[in-house]
Amino acid sequence: MKPDNARITPEYVTSLEPGSIFVFGSNRRGRHWGGAAHMANKKFGAEWGVGVGRTGQTYAIPTMDGDIEAIRSAVDDFIKYAGEHPELFFYVTPIGCGIAGWHPDEIAPLFEKAAMLENVSLPASFWDILK
Repeated sequence: MKPDNARITPEYVTSLEPGSIFVFGSNRRGRHWGGAAHMANKKFGAEWGVGVGRTGQTYAIPTMDGDIEAIRSAVDDFIKYAGEHPELFFYVTPIGCGIAGWHPDEIAPLFEKAAMLENVSLPASFWDILK
């Protein structure tokens, strides 16, 4: 599986077009202190106190509060949401691979079904593992 360049999330997403969604790793309490969560809160409308799902031009996936199965469940919810909203384009950041301490080898396989959706962009590090 090899994406076209439009489906590789840029290393730094600094702006979004209308209809684009910034997908980031969060904690369930929605305390967006650092990393991509901070950017989501300051630039793209992620609401403080909301750590799961869609707010503003963002979608939060909790990665700080559980094991890999909890993350898998949240990623599955995201994939379902993205599939139900083909009018939106989702830029998935390397969720869980920063402050949360997970490795791309652990997280990327959770996005295998998302890789099939034309409206989802994944980080290059995830594509490298999925191909």
